Amino acid sequence: MTSTTVAGVMTQLAALDDPKVRAVNERHGDDHGVNLGKLRALAKQLKTQQDLAVALWATDDTAARLLAILISRPKGYSRDSLDAMLRSARAPKVHDWLVNYIVRKSPHAEELRVAWFADPDPVVASAGWALTTARVPGDLDLDGLLDIIEASMKDAPDRLQWAMNHCLAQIGISDAGRRARALEIGERLQVLVDYPTAPGCTSPFAPTWINEMVRRQAAV
Repeated sequence: MTSTTVAGVMTQLAALDDPKVRAVNERHGDDHGVNLGKLRALAKQLKTQQDLAVALWATDDTAARLLAILISRPKGYSRDSLDAMLRSARAPKVHDWLVNYIVRKSPHAEELRVAWFADPDPVVASAGWALTTARVPGDLDLDGLLDIIEASMKDAPDRLQWAMNHCLAQIGISDAGRRARALEIGERLQVLVDYPTAPGCTSPFAPTWINEMVRRQAAV
């Protein structure tokens, strides 16, 4: 029954594949053409099905893996399973959703955060940074994080650099006492200063990001 169900779901995903959506996604490294709104609607129909999620993940198809994440039960994965899944998550969207929708809600989140943060693979390390950012300010060594960002972010590989930059911005937004240092680091390193930003969206350049979010918080 599981294989039949997987086959049926894969047929539905194939029917939803849109060449125009695929072209846009491929520019961001995501090799699928399914509109995410339609993918979420399909997940809502399927509801949580852990066995089906595991089987869909095993197809190594990006759209199937995104759907698998949406119908997963976060507590249904072991620490080793999550580690293996992250290391096999080729597409950036799969990587991001896995970290945010599954790992963050898993009882193994903290153990994996610490392990991944120090991993020599920069893509794996970026997951550790993402989990760390989710805990800022928390009971973290924020000065130590700023030290690492200051020393390493400028020359870090893209995915790791993006995750470090997010952490820098989050520290500046959430910790008024360290905001000046976060702004200074961002201004000096100039990471993502020229990143193309759509109208109405906030630039990922940390000083701009920090100042805009602080402004919004003050306006509430």
